[in-house]
Amino acid sequence: MKRFLLIGALALSSLGMSACGFTPLYARPGVEGGLSGIETIAAEGRGGYLLREQLDDALAHRQGTPAAYKLAFGVNETRFARGVRLDNVANRYELRMSVTWRLLDAKTGAEVHKGYTEASVTYDSADQPYAAIAAQQDGQERAAAEVARKIQLDLATWLAGKKPA
Repeated sequence: MKRFLLIGALALSSLGMSACGFTPLYARPGVEGGLSGIETIAAEGRGGYLLREQLDDALAHRQGTPAAYKLAFGVNETRFARGVRLDNVANRYELRMSVTWRLLDAKTGAEVHKGYTEASVTYDSADQPYAAIAAQQDGQERAAAEVARKIQLDLATWLAGKKPA
């Protein structure tokens, strides 16, 4: 009996969602194909490289196919000491990654969309030098993943608002 009620509730909730006009972002025409048509241009430094790798994965650009857009970005990273021990040595840091990006038409080079995205992550710093470096690099990777997710969502929203070609 409980199973029957659960199936009935799920069926009614799905009908309710379709009746109110809900359409997933990726179901809109041109969003998925538009994202895969964006080629990223890496910025300088490790943060730029990590962000490009994350964006290539998030946008699913197919290598060897002509890109409709090019995504150029600049990365600025700042690190702040947040936790201090009794001996006045920092043991916790905040890494803020700020990215200014521009979406360019691949044929004309004209700017069609732009934005600013940032993410902050924290990490512990150990007394051992290798562990401190590994923690900082892990923080950079997490910040790049978060920024890439935000840029992907912004681009998908922009593509969904465009009229299909």
